[in-house]
Amino acid sequence: MNTQTIEQKGKTVPYPKRWAALFLLCAAQFIVIMDTSIIGVALPAIKADLGYSQSSLQWIFNAYVILFGGFLLLGGRLSDLFGARKIFIWGFGILTAASFLAGIAWSELVLNIGRGLQGLGSALIAPAALTLVMSKFTDPKELNRAFGFWGAAAAAGGSAGVFLGGVITEWLSWHWIFLINIPTGLIVLLFSKRLLFKGSTKKGKIDLVGAILATIALVLMVYTIVSAEHIGWSSLQTVVLLGISILLFIVFIILQKKKSDPLVPMAIFKVPNLSAGNLMMSLLAAAWIPLWFFLNLYLQQILHYSAFHSGLALLPMTIAIMILMVGFTGKLVARFGFKTNIIAGLVILAGSLFLFSTIPADGSFLKDVLPASLLGALGMSLTYIPGTIASMSGAKPDEMGLASGLVNTSYQVGSALGLAIIVAVSAAKTNTLKMTGATDADALNAGFQTAFFAAGILCIAAILIVICSIRTIRQ
Repeated sequence: MNTQTIEQKGKTVPYPKRWAALFLLCAAQFIVIMDTSIIGVALPAIKADLGYSQSSLQWIFNAYVILFGGFLLLGGRLSDLFGARKIFIWGFGILTAASFLAGIAWSELVLNIGRGLQGLGSALIAPAALTLVMSKFTDPKELNRAFGFWGAAAAAGGSAGVFLGGVITEWLSWHWIFLINIPTGLIVLLFSKRLLFKGSTKKGKIDLVGAILATIALVLMVYTIVSAEHIGWSSLQTVVLLGISILLFIVFIILQKKKSDPLVPMAIFKVPNLSAGNLMMSLLAAAWIPLWFFLNLYLQQILHYSAFHSGLALLPMTIAIMILMVGFTGKLVARFGFKTNIIAGLVILAGSLFLFSTIPADGSFLKDVLPASLLGALGMSLTYIPGTIASMSGAKPDEMGLASGLVNTSYQVGSALGLAIIVAVSAAKTNTLKMTGATDADALNAGFQTAFFAAGILCIAAILIVICSIRTIRQ
């Protein structure tokens, strides 16, 4: 069946397998998010085993999100051209194979390559899966409920990631945090053709040049920011490489305007809320991912939690997100619209980050970690789904893949660049204090505090953008 609805006694009714299909798509979302979060508590073990430095640890994360973010636009375009189901299946094939490579990694280089290929597979999966969700639920109430489950799947992936990452690292080895993807991926591949129809396609060409340009520009920019920590922000290398990356982005935009079948038609940015929504999602990721990254490091490097206990400590936050998204976010969006929920969520998330920016080196879980983490969970729950819907709601059906690719790209680019910048800022603070005679623990903790504060400032910037640019829309 190639349509989203069926004719029954002269009436158009929704696709009958839509809820079973949603379950499968939520499983895909679960795996993609778990691949991001599962590495957190395993970072110290990977560092000790493969010889990563403190700064290069972020490349285990960035190798994934750079390829993820760099190829999401192409993934969205391929989804529109060849059908979301086909691209979804291709993506899972790549992800499953890449998980095997990462699982058997014997060096820093091999693990980074495996993580990058995982990101490539996810870049095909994410826009295709989001397109399938949006197209199968045409009733606003059903769509809000479906997005509640979609967001909960992401939270469940994060929850399972931090918990399973701790259990597996503690009792098996970090290699298994990647190998666990293989049986799950095979199950998704088995049921994809049974539950997901081919969907619509459109004529057009693949803009490989555009995809390559965008990816090279992104990789170069993140590499420049990370390197600036060691060689200086005013060094010739930093200035030149940053200039080249900006130039590549400019060339990309010029080529997109001239091509008859561009990767990103510039007209898409006229869709209401799309530009502002994507910018907001980028800043949200730039604040949220560092919160998760540095909270993991605080628990293990400052409070000296084991990988398992660190996973347990992060479990309440991700479970809270899952419950809130399923039970409340959809209803709140239906009642108050996008804008009110997004602003409230960002204010609460900023409050959480500012609380973490005062966290002491001798802090405790119940007093210093749990309250702020639950506050962050509430903020993320109120922001993520409304932001996603706002960014895509005005797109035409044949542009849904591109719109989902854009919002996923914005989130992943924001997470990669935000983490790179905040890691550099945190390290600079730590190094400065060490040179003044501070203890290693105090200097490291001060660096973490600075990271949380910087992420909170990004939330404030996102709030201003939403107030000024997001239109009030009620579902």
